Amino acid sequence: MNNEFAMNKHTIVLIGHYGSGKSELAINLALESAKTNSTILVDIDIVNPYFRSSDIENELKEQGIDMIKPNFAGTGVESLSLPADIYSVFIDSHETVIFDVGGDMTGAIALGQYKRYFDMLDNLEVLFVINTKRLSTSTVEDNISFIQRIEAASRLKITGLVNNTNLSNETTVYTLLEGFDVVKAVSQEVNIPIVYTVGEPKILNDFLQNDSLEQNFVGTPYPINRYMERDWDRFLEKHQRPKEK
Repeated sequence: MNNEFAMNKHTIVLIGHYGSGKSELAINLALESAKTNSTILVDIDIVNPYFRSSDIENELKEQGIDMIKPNFAGTGVESLSLPADIYSVFIDSHETVIFDVGGDMTGAIALGQYKRYFDMLDNLEVLFVINTKRLSTSTVEDNISFIQRIEAASRLKITGLVNNTNLSNETTVYTLLEGFDVVKAVSQEVNIPIVYTVGEPKILNDFLQNDSLEQNFVGTPYPINRYMERDWDRFLEKHQRPKEK
């Protein structure tokens, strides 16, 4: 492995349950990084065939972002496999590498096969993205159990938490505040810091005006734009084949 590239490369691994918003965050982080650094987004979400970061591959390429995606991603084929060239991101000259990882044991196991390469990196963040408005990650206990299982399957340690609590277009500042209490408790229980609190700009700004917030559990406020399709009707309208006349 090229030690020079390993020392200079910033690698971010985003793991989250289905509906956590990790792909949306991955896209925003990649777009921000690409303004100053050579950036590649690695979509290894082989769990959920819909709403992956690779769905907007062309738009990302226009912004100078390279991408690696599961074989057959974007073709409608639900049997996905990982391409061999994922290994290249550990040794190439990209300054920023962002992994968008499938949010269950299958995704974690897929990630684990690269452990020895991750171990060689000097600047690695493994972030667990939490949306407390999803049934499987709504409680403190659910999230702690999920973290433990993901760490065991991937053989990687979670280094930071992300509060991305949202209800898509129905999100309010109160949604994010409710999520704050759960994510704070998770952070205290597992002793993992909260790295980001994520939200659309106005909601995030209103959230930060709350005097009762403990800043140690906010992390860096991270405003995001929405790029992914958020509901099935819009998704099907965009992607279905036109009707024959």
